Amino acid sequence: MVENTFETDLNHRVDSVIDSKYYDDDGRPKRPGGVWITSSHIITAVIGSGVLSLAWSISQMGWVAGVAVMLFFSAVTWYTSLMLADCYRTGDSITGPRNYTFMDTVSSILGGWNVTWCGIAQYTNLFGATIGYTIGSSISMMAIQKSNCLHDSKGADPCHVSANPFMIGFGIVQIFFSQIPNIHEIWWLSIVAAIMLYTYATIGIGLGISKVAENRTFKGTLTGVSYGDVRKVWGIFQGLGNIAFAYSFSMVLIEIQDTIKSPPSEVKTIKKATHISILATTFFYLLCGCSGYAAFGDKVAGNVLTGDGFYNPYWLIDIGNAAIVIHLVGGYQVFVQPLFAFVEKKVSKKWPKIDNKTLKIPIPGLSPYNLNLFRLVWRTVFVITSTVISMLIPFFNDVLGLIGALGFWPLTVYFPVEMHILQMKIPKWSRKWVFLRTLSVICFIVSAVAAVGSVVGIILDVLH
Repeated sequence: MVENTFETDLNHRVDSVIDSKYYDDDGRPKRPGGVWITSSHIITAVIGSGVLSLAWSISQMGWVAGVAVMLFFSAVTWYTSLMLADCYRTGDSITGPRNYTFMDTVSSILGGWNVTWCGIAQYTNLFGATIGYTIGSSISMMAIQKSNCLHDSKGADPCHVSANPFMIGFGIVQIFFSQIPNIHEIWWLSIVAAIMLYTYATIGIGLGISKVAENRTFKGTLTGVSYGDVRKVWGIFQGLGNIAFAYSFSMVLIEIQDTIKSPPSEVKTIKKATHISILATTFFYLLCGCSGYAAFGDKVAGNVLTGDGFYNPYWLIDIGNAAIVIHLVGGYQVFVQPLFAFVEKKVSKKWPKIDNKTLKIPIPGLSPYNLNLFRLVWRTVFVITSTVISMLIPFFNDVLGLIGALGFWPLTVYFPVEMHILQMKIPKWSRKWVFLRTLSVICFIVSAVAAVGSVVGIILDVLH
């Protein structure tokens, strides 16, 4: 009897060693993420198509306000992201229960109606981001075709190009990539996307600087574009939304944090990755936005690499736009995977038989691939839907501004601030409590006016 007990105990210890080697403390497979993979995820999520609208956004506000607003959004995003990172585990930051999604953190800390509101804000914003990325990728693909056409015809052909075929092509690519099961398995796509980001950002900066050298002067003004008063106001509001979109990644921060291996603690790694990512992002944003505005002044295009400013060398512009497209393929997946996971988790609980249906696809020389039928159908329908909506409202700056405005305050500011106040038990009316609540109110006002400006922009574009 003693021998059997000893043998059972020994087997249990061996199993525990095996489990701890391959599984984390919550029984899930070991997470692979380190600082650099996590930084790649964040950079891929933060820096998307919004980077190329920054020169236009600065032009709406001018050198002083434009740069100041960009630094403001950078500081707020960095500050609130650090607060949000502390919410990944409830209680102890090393051994406490994990919150796998943004909604899980809100549910465990705030609860009540906040959970519903968070779900609506987060997943609407994620869906909107896929539309913005589809529009952005099509504009870059159009720019490649137009650039080659203008070069071949030496400017004689106006080279009118339709966006729809490119949106459809981007959608087809996303249908295939969307079959990647979860965000843990797209780390390689994030690294490729991050490399592409630095490629096209460097090209955009280089072209802007060369244009400034060619002009022998810095263009732009301290107060920005000088058209009619009402239009100026709408332009400023829309520019705020564009910059907010350019910094939006809080809605996937917890999901990214859930890909991090430990030890060290996930909080320590995500904070280090956030420092690196926000610093790199702000550096590139200032260079891209300022070089573009200095090159073209108040006439800068909504997308600096696809406007009418840069024509030569056409092959370099083509490389830059191709890099944008590849980056947006990865960015699309970073944003959409949490939405896929949310829906599939709900379906799995309610209709387990539907979610468990799989199809075995034989692969010569390899083990067969198990294709989940529900995943195939639902994700394909989702991509088709977002592509069709993108084709109906292909207004780049307006759409980015609206998405950024709707998501910035609730996801980047309100929820992180409210959870931080509760977690840290900050006394009501203390100096820090007043500061955090004031910050939240200011950001709410910024988001509200940005949303109004973007809606007006969409209406004006539709009417014209």
